[in-house]
Order: sequence, then C-alpha cells, then structure tokens
Amino acid sequence: MNDQDYMYIAIEEAKSAKRAGEVPIGAIVVFQPINKETRKPLAQPRIVAKMHNCREFHDDPCGHAELQALQEAARVLGAWRLSDCTVYVTLEPCVMCAGAMHQARIARCVWGAPNPKAGALGSLYAVHADTRLNHTFAVEGGVLEHECADLLREFFADKRGHKHAGKERG
Repeated sequence: MNDQDYMYIAIEEAKSAKRAGEVPIGAIVVFQPINKETRKPLAQPRIVAKMHNCREFHDDPCGHAELQALQEAARVLGAWRLSDCTVYVTLEPCVMCAGAMHQARIARCVWGAPNPKAGALGSLYAVHADTRLNHTFAVEGGVLEHECADLLREFFADKRGHKHAGKERG
C-alpha cells in the first residue's frame, strides 16, 4: 500500500465522523518497524489504529482524530514511543496534535487538506521541523487534498444550510 491507499482509509474514518455529526476528520496509524542500521523494514506495515473526531460525542476538547489514533496505537503496541509509526490524517494537524506526535516520537505524518487557520505542520507552524525540540519527524502534505477538503467543505455547507454540488440542502 502507498500513502494514497492509507489516506483513503483515513477518509473512510472521516466519513464515519460525518455520519456521527462530528467534523469529518479521520486518522490512522500505520506501524512498520525499521532496522535503524540498514533502514530496511523488519515487518510488513500494519494499521494499528483507525479513529475519527469525537469532540461532540464525548464533550472533549481533546477528541481530535489524531490524538485518539495515537492513544489507540500506544495501547495496541504497548508503548508510548511510536517511533516506527506513520500517522495519516485528513486535515493538517493543529498545535495540540502536532505536539502529541512530537511527544510520541512518530516517524512521519501524512496529511490531506491544509489547515490555514490552525495548521502546525507547515501552514502556521512547523512543529515537526523545529530543531529546538528533542525530536523531529518527516511530513508529507496534500495527499488526496481535494477529497479531504471536499468532505470538510460539504460538512460546513450543510451545517450552514448552503447549496453545494448543485443540490439543495436543508
């Protein structure tokens, strides 16, 4: 599987969030242990967590998809250090989620749509690349950007009762 394949799975999680009345953001965590010396995989990659936003359902300001996925991955793997993991998320993470990724020591984050109002992995901040911190990680942004952005655009248009894609909503 490649980044797009994994992002499609994150998009399915985002659709689950939308069906639940949550902002449609989905995240998955993929675990692939790598030999640090040879940089070769030690095992096939596997999804260890699939989550979506649950702020409304749990009345939890920390109910972001990425945080939920990181917590589930740590539980599944039995470790808080997720250094052999990649997080795939449909919207560029905020400062809170980027900070959690830093704390979890992830290897990489792949995000879909940019987050110009709160993005912390390139748009407003670059938490992943701040060498003042004790860990940096790779980032790939804009994977299936249009599909991810369309989910958010449609959700908020529906919330406001606006038309989109030529269909009457309300």
